Amino acid sequence: MRLLNYLPWLLPAALANPLNVRSTACNNSPDLCDKSYGEITHLGAHDSPFVRTSDSTLAGDQYYDTPTQLSAGVRLVTAQVHKDNNEWHLCHSYCSLLDAGLLSDWLATIKSWLDEHPNEVVTVLLVNSDSASAAELGAEFTTANITSYAYEPSSLTSAPSSWPTLQTMIDSGKRLVVFATPLTTSTDYPYLMSEFDFIWENNYDVTSPSNFTCEPDRPSSLSGSISTALSSNRLPFMNHFLYSTDLALLDIEYPNASYVSTTNAPSGGTGNLGSTATKCKTAYGGRQPTFVLVDFFNKGPALDTVDSLNNVTNAVGRTSVSSSSSSSSSSSSDGSTVNNVFKGLVELASSAKSGASTSMGDWVWAGGNWDSILGGGISL
Repeated sequence: MRLLNYLPWLLPAALANPLNVRSTACNNSPDLCDKSYGEITHLGAHDSPFVRTSDSTLAGDQYYDTPTQLSAGVRLVTAQVHKDNNEWHLCHSYCSLLDAGLLSDWLATIKSWLDEHPNEVVTVLLVNSDSASAAELGAEFTTANITSYAYEPSSLTSAPSSWPTLQTMIDSGKRLVVFATPLTTSTDYPYLMSEFDFIWENNYDVTSPSNFTCEPDRPSSLSGSISTALSSNRLPFMNHFLYSTDLALLDIEYPNASYVSTTNAPSGGTGNLGSTATKCKTAYGGRQPTFVLVDFFNKGPALDTVDSLNNVTNAVGRTSVSSSSSSSSSSSSDGSTVNNVFKGLVELASSAKSGASTSMGDWVWAGGNWDSILGGGISL
């Protein structure tokens, strides 16, 4: 056959250009490029900028900063926004406890990361604690010079029935998705989406690993009804992190780091991430959660569960971080008055829970403003 005469030339060309093999990756995998934004699962870092370091407090939710999280595979970052001295800061609960700096500065670090990673789609969710207006938030994004990346939905009032593919978003350059809550949206800032018009969440305030649930909790109009939530076209958002109850006597909750290796694990142990995600996918009729939000993302590691949900076995381009221990800067410093107040209160609350007698003086000492020289209390 005449075709045989051409085989010596055709074979090398075929081997050099195999069919159905993509040379680029989207969100660290070539298999995700043709998947829609709402079809895959994005790993989220809860309270992303609040890092537990030697200068921080037990309030920190992560061991690595936001750029490191993103380089390791996180694709959703959340933060709390508070007004302090007429500026918009990232603060955990209140700014005297943990202030991670200006919102615009944090957004600028995400912009720099996007500049350096042209094939990645990132989501930002802002907890708008002091009700910044769309114009005020928009000014922060403008200051960070990040608005050119911001994705704009076709409607600001209703969730779409389908989202673009990652590749489409990457090709258009619109690969930063922004949600905020609460938020009164404005067509002047068409990229700022009100979270609960597009997303529904399960319960986030969980203190026992046996209490994780798949049922919708927010928005309240969908609470308890999976079928109604799914039919709304909103994206399923799975909160999966624990709060410690050590300070329950004082009505104080902080991230539970002692159980997190199980909380974020792909299997094994009550409340592990893998089993819970599988349970929720089944409850959602085979639809996987669009977002999975965790504390201390490197533990577990949480990415194992997300890769499994996405059927990713060929992840590329990720920076490796330790999953066996916290970052080298995560140890608490006894010289920090903010750490001391948490350390003292935790120890005192534990003693009280075990039946030990505690005096008013003990509580005053643990929570008072005594400065670091005296080794107790919090400097206000």
